[in-house]
Amino acid sequence: MRIAVIGAGAMGSIYGGRLSLNNEVTLIDTNTQVVEHVQKNGLLLEENGVDNKYTPNAVVDSKEISGHADLIILFVKALFSKAALSGNRSLIGPETYVLTLQNGSGHEDILGEFVSKDHIVIGTTEDNGAVLGMGHIRHGGVGNTNIGMLVEDKDGILPKIKEAFDSCGFHVRIHENIQQLIWNKLFTNVTLSAVTAVLQVKMGYIASNEYAWKLTLALLHEAVEVAHALGLEADEEKLAEEVRHTSESSPLGVTSICFDISKGRKTEVDTISGSVVRAAAKVGVPVPCHTFIVNMIHAMEGRSAEEAVS
Repeated sequence: MRIAVIGAGAMGSIYGGRLSLNNEVTLIDTNTQVVEHVQKNGLLLEENGVDNKYTPNAVVDSKEISGHADLIILFVKALFSKAALSGNRSLIGPETYVLTLQNGSGHEDILGEFVSKDHIVIGTTEDNGAVLGMGHIRHGGVGNTNIGMLVEDKDGILPKIKEAFDSCGFHVRIHENIQQLIWNKLFTNVTLSAVTAVLQVKMGYIASNEYAWKLTLALLHEAVEVAHALGLEADEEKLAEEVRHTSESSPLGVTSICFDISKGRKTEVDTISGSVVRAAAKVGVPVPCHTFIVNMIHAMEGRSAEEAVS
């Protein structure tokens, strides 16, 4: 399979590297230093304590590549998805599929601007990784790569993706209702991630503070109402216990949105809490708490160092 992986961070490198074992893979990134390093030295993935070398093609500009990709995998932050696909339009042909394994929900709204709905594949990954150095990645926890489509897979692309990925050491599971799986993961993100970001606290604070917990439950309730309106399953009481357990079992954990805010960076709130707001508008469910949270996080993103109180 001819695969283009956009984004050479930890996860893009893990997938781009391993998939190059049995596929024609090109890793695309705007970081010239990273691309030149991969071109010259390949990628080192630390797997089970051993460094393994992989040699995918790597470019800054996809115009260097002739022809279209069979599959494009997005591994950029969701807020950069549109720019990433716009900058790599030359890879997209009538038979190109686009796969997102990014955090959050609602990515299909952006992907649909570039390919038809029947060429969008969405999913989640249970693998994780960390950058150790230039072109050197630790492949940590290994799990399933869960994929599915918004419409019927008439051309049978999902089994083809599974075969291509599994042959390179991944574990792909095909789901008929992938949105259920994505929302199961989303419930934690729209509660813990959102509240820790606004309060700028570690995860353990949420379950230990009465008022932080009340806000978390209000956000969870709205998300559950939206999920039910979408025809998805969601047990609010059970989800609340899962969120509490996550907070208590990882007291020093820092969510990605909280971390980005602390560093003065843009966040992925629009594909996390914002995805609940957009879905709510489609099904006519009011979500005032989520609307407030999205606006608050964007307001916090806009602070300069001079404007912040030290």
